[in-house]
Amino acid sequence: MAKLLSKLKGFFSLKTLAGVDKAGNRYFTRVEDVDGIMKEKRWVIFKGEEDPTAIPVEWICWLNGQRKKAPTPQEMVQLEAMRERVKQNVLLLKKQEEEKKASGAYPHQRKNIGKDGSPDLRSFIQQFPDASFGHKNGDEGSTANDDTKTEDRSTEPTGSGQSFKPGMWQPPT
Repeated sequence: MAKLLSKLKGFFSLKTLAGVDKAGNRYFTRVEDVDGIMKEKRWVIFKGEEDPTAIPVEWICWLNGQRKKAPTPQEMVQLEAMRERVKQNVLLLKKQEEEKKASGAYPHQRKNIGKDGSPDLRSFIQQFPDASFGHKNGDEGSTANDDTKTEDRSTEPTGSGQSFKPGMWQPPT
C-alpha cells in the first residue's frame, strides 16, 4: 500500500513539462526509483479527443526512448517545412509524369492484363533464343504430340553427374 501511495504522490508532484506539439498535446516526464534504479517515465496528455495517430513522429520517438531530448519548437517548424517541400515535390513529379504519358513520351507502355486478357507467352519465350520448346529445325508450326519422341527422363543424367528428378525442368538436349 505504501508503494502505491508513493507512486501516486510522485506522479502528481514530480512531473515536468517536456513540451507541447502543434495540436496542443502536452508531453511530460518524471524520474522515479524502480527497484533501486532511477528511470525516466514519459507520457502524453492529449488535448481533446485521445488520438495516438495525431502525435508527430518526433514526439513518438521521444516517448519510446529513441530520442534522449524532446523535440524543440524550432526543430518541429523545420521538419514541418521539409515535409511540405517533399509533398510539393511529389505533386510536381506526378504532374510531370502525367504530362509525359499524355504527350506519348512512353512508346512502350505496359499492358494491363486483366481477367479478359492473357500474357503474351510468345514474346516471353523469344527472350530465350537457346530454348527450343518443341521447335526443332524449322518445325516451329508443329505443336502436335509425337509419340515416337516420348522419352522417360526420370533417370536420365543431366550431364553434370546428377540424375533428373521428377518435377524439375530440364532443357531439351
